[in-house]
Amino acid sequence: MTSSHPLAADPPAGSPRLRAGVETLTITDATPGAHLRVETDEGIPVVTLVADAAGNAHATFIPDEHTVLDDPESLHAAISGGRTLAPGGYRVVAEHWASDVVRVLAVDDLPDPSLYDQTLDEGYGYLRVRDGVLLSAMVRFPDENLYGPGPWPTVVEYSGYGPSDPDSPQPGTLLATLFGFAVVGVNMRGTGCSGGIFDLFSPAQAADGYDIIETVARQDFVLHDKVGMVGLSYPGISQLYVAATRPPHLAAIAPQSVIDDLWRQQWPGGTYNSGFTRVWLAQRDAQTRQGGMAWDQARIDAGDEIARANQAVRTQNLDFESFGRALEDFRPSMGPRRIADQVDRIEVPVFLTGSWHDEQTGSRFALMLNNFTSSPHTVFTLFNGHHPDGYSAPMIGRWFEFLNFHVAKRVPRVNELVRAVAPMQFAEHFGASHELEEDRFADLADDFEAALDRYLAEPPVRILFESGTVHEIPGAPGARYEITARCFPPEGFRPQRWHLGPNGTLSEQAPTEPGVDRYLDDPEAGGESYALSDNFDDFIQPSVPLEWTYFADEHVAAYQTAPLREAVTIVGQAHVELWLRPGTNDTSVQASLTEIRPDGHQVRLQAGWHRPVHRVEDEARSDELTVDYTFLPEHRRPLEPGEWIHFRLPLMPLAHVVRAGSALRLTLSTPGRDHPFWRFDNPIEHGASHDVGWGGEHASALVLPVLDGVPHPEDHPAADAQRGQPARPARPIANTPA
Repeated sequence: MTSSHPLAADPPAGSPRLRAGVETLTITDATPGAHLRVETDEGIPVVTLVADAAGNAHATFIPDEHTVLDDPESLHAAISGGRTLAPGGYRVVAEHWASDVVRVLAVDDLPDPSLYDQTLDEGYGYLRVRDGVLLSAMVRFPDENLYGPGPWPTVVEYSGYGPSDPDSPQPGTLLATLFGFAVVGVNMRGTGCSGGIFDLFSPAQAADGYDIIETVARQDFVLHDKVGMVGLSYPGISQLYVAATRPPHLAAIAPQSVIDDLWRQQWPGGTYNSGFTRVWLAQRDAQTRQGGMAWDQARIDAGDEIARANQAVRTQNLDFESFGRALEDFRPSMGPRRIADQVDRIEVPVFLTGSWHDEQTGSRFALMLNNFTSSPHTVFTLFNGHHPDGYSAPMIGRWFEFLNFHVAKRVPRVNELVRAVAPMQFAEHFGASHELEEDRFADLADDFEAALDRYLAEPPVRILFESGTVHEIPGAPGARYEITARCFPPEGFRPQRWHLGPNGTLSEQAPTEPGVDRYLDDPEAGGESYALSDNFDDFIQPSVPLEWTYFADEHVAAYQTAPLREAVTIVGQAHVELWLRPGTNDTSVQASLTEIRPDGHQVRLQAGWHRPVHRVEDEARSDELTVDYTFLPEHRRPLEPGEWIHFRLPLMPLAHVVRAGSALRLTLSTPGRDHPFWRFDNPIEHGASHDVGWGGEHASALVLPVLDGVPHPEDHPAADAQRGQPARPARPIANTPA
């Protein structure tokens, strides 16, 4: 018999229970150690699971051939070489027992709409999603003394942090309620007090988001019967996955400081990120254990039996730090978690901000900005700075505008009391007092249609330059100038080449004679980053404690232009056309781009990494300037020591003006030392060296996306004030000829 419900009918006493979800199957109440064979409804064995000490088992990553997953190694093999559990009918067979057939769901398998007829009251509670799992939720209303009684415009903050923690609202929630929005904070499955198995950016989490939006939108306190989403970083990324499922009652999303792909975040350029990404995943592993967030255990200790029952399956949460290490190559099973491939499905307005120098997530997000092809309105703001800067004063006024137009459907007007207290709040959190931007549509009074028309006519891309250089406190958020554009990179940009040459030179003319420079692997570089604190909150402040260390001369090959006669504005993704003669059968290369100023300071612009055992470019995502690789296992091939290879090494996207009188410097090395939090498990051999070719048949070049005619202030800003861009005294180049 096939069950029409994902939760099978009550089994006989003592039998396991099955819960079929979106591309998942969870088994509870099994005999510890029991072998549980998962079969299709046609009797084809798929995988055999072994119940843990709590009697739990969970199937989501499946080997290509039937295997018993009885230890971490077999699970990692299924993750790295297998696939996800396909939607369809399944039964579970154990000794002397077989279940009914249950149906594993796809993301687009929508439940009966009656599921969404749930009532959410102010305060803490639970929300049911399509597979029966209960998610913890916290409903907060704005101050009625400031904004009157409901209904109110409403937004959702959804993540695996603590958005449903009753005593500690997330930053997005605090801001939204301050500005007059009701907020529903929901914890992802397997986190906080929510039920289910935690699986980072899984299809199940996206489907849960659909159910959350549709349930919240039906609440009496929701204005206009549609809701928005807010959040920076984790709750920002989650919005993209949820919006791609296209909930009918989603009004708009406002994601900030996001990534474009989970795998490329863990393996930038094909080398494992043993810094921030590893630490963040380890934190997720720790916090998703039973009672791992403290507040969830406190609720259980206070008698919350739903929370206690929800956490009974936490024994099946994956170890994501190990999960990441198991995926040394990109696999098709990771495709649904590559959000860059899904944003074209988003059909609501999108407000997105991000920094070129984001110490946590990097700037690859900019590569997907042109993919939001189904969104009726996009507002992108890009800047130099840090991960939290989406909540700084220069950003938050535009964030408020967007939510008012698309969620509240009213002319944006900041409450005067909020405007009065804002400078003190920004001083407390960002270390510098800021006034909120004046209401830009005040001249239209309450003419919403006229205001909206003007708003929609604005160019969708806003690029801010030299944030940190205009406030009386150096490094405080705030741009010196800006440009707007219809797309990113802006129309009219062009590739400009500087050729590597003799004596560490970079020139627009290719050298007439060939040459080779050599650098040694730096075995210590991968473990070196320049932040002196592991406290991510330090990056909110104007000045950040850091030590940007130098490579020894023998560990780099560096090249520098003559002082520029005219300013060069770089906007987009740069790359290096590199001829490399490796000394080993595997290596990683880092390219660092810096500005050498007339005052002798070296200012960090951007960096990039690539492991050239991956040499097949992704043609669908690469062009004259943009470079991406497939990273597929079948496209991986070892290097031949002593044999020349040619590949393009991409840098992270950026926007920066290099003024006349400054020079550009390119440095090639082992990855490391040149990022605040990212570290690298480099494939190196002590004493190994690699050769960089220039001129002749092995002519390497730096290729920059240059936008001509951009007006900018003529004088250089203070070198140490540009937010997210450290400066240090420049050292002379001393390359080692091969």
